Amino acid sequence: MSTIHTTLSFGNFGDIQLMAGDHGLQALSMAGQAHFIHAPADSRSDPRAELFVRAQAQLEAYFAGDLRDFDLPVDLRGSDSQLAVWRELTTIPYGRSTTYGAVAAAVGHPGMAQAVGQHVGHNPVGIIVPCHRVIGADGSLTGYAGGLERKRHLLTLEGVLQPTLL
Repeated sequence: MSTIHTTLSFGNFGDIQLMAGDHGLQALSMAGQAHFIHAPADSRSDPRAELFVRAQAQLEAYFAGDLRDFDLPVDLRGSDSQLAVWRELTTIPYGRSTTYGAVAAAVGHPGMAQAVGQHVGHNPVGIIVPCHRVIGADGSLTGYAGGLERKRHLLTLEGVLQPTLL
């Protein structure tokens, strides 16, 4: 299997590193993110790869408010419970949010919100697999590997949160 990577820049949102293998995107990591997934040493940079060109166009459209659903192949790798949580994240519609407890119940593990939170936090393909749409039971913006300001930005972009005045 060959692994390729590239880094894209999105203005105020910052740099995003994409990594892909033969079956799709394996990682979308934001600068400064917890659990940043580094491209393997033997991977090669290929900014003109068709998948990365498509990803850049779709991310630009998303950040401009013109795209609600990504259409990119994703190659998620993790434990069975991680994969179940990450698949569940893909069912959360644009402009909506849910709670860690609701995700836990949806994957058959009610009462396991904290464990679900760990899986959400280790989502390797943030934004495209929309972990930012999961919030605390009290409506708080708890945990986001990319940082709470980015989570707030994404939820405001999608209309879940109202813009704050400075």
